[in-house]
Amino acid sequence: MKPLTLMWIYCSLLLISSADAGAETAKDNYKTYCVQCHGMEGNGKGINVADMSTQPRDHTDAKEMSARTDAELFKVIKEGGQSINKSVLMPPWGSTLSDEEIEGLVNYLHQLCQC
Repeated sequence: MKPLTLMWIYCSLLLISSADAGAETAKDNYKTYCVQCHGMEGNGKGINVADMSTQPRDHTDAKEMSARTDAELFKVIKEGGQSINKSVLMPPWGSTLSDEEIEGLVNYLHQLCQC
């Protein structure tokens, strides 16, 4: 096999593994920061719901999730619920998560709602 071919295969595998790592990080971040309110399945039935005055968003609801742009989803994760006139119970994660991690969560939300 030619060295250039080997290099191409190596680079392709590296790209595939880094893409998978990003997806896993977003899923891990969701499990760490979101499931308490939005639930393990993302259906808005997290362990904190019993003590909340506002039902958390059901991230599996394609119709509701499709009503939000990626920019709105990014903003609400980074700046909290009040930034888009939603619940004050949604905390801002901008000081905890990087912009890249927030973008990963936005992409993960699309996986949950399949939208």
